[in-house]
Amino acid sequence: MTEEVDVQELAIGVGTVLALVLYGYGTFVRETILGVDARMLAVLSFAATFLAVAVLHGAYGRRDFALAHAAAGVGLVFVVVASSGPQVLLGIVLLAGGGAYVAIKTLRARRTVGDATG
Repeated sequence: MTEEVDVQELAIGVGTVLALVLYGYGTFVRETILGVDARMLAVLSFAATFLAVAVLHGAYGRRDFALAHAAAGVGLVFVVVASSGPQVLLGIVLLAGGGAYVAIKTLRARRTVGDATG
């Protein structure tokens, strides 16, 4: 018997928990971890989650979702580490564009599945 595991859910869950732990540590325990702002590490770990999901989608042949998740992850990194206004703007555009693509395609896919079964 083969058991299927939704690796996207697992990756998002692990990344989110790590981000929350880092954020909580930075807020309630100490502001830094080895000299680096813990809250910034929290957001970067969440960006790494987007990039991990991009790799997973690429491995399963969904290049469009891989590109959209990668764009969102890179955009989030730009927003966090930006040193100028244009870098922040580029990050927001990438984050919003990648996120919007994923949201629209996911809703359309669910609607199509619902129409086929209903």
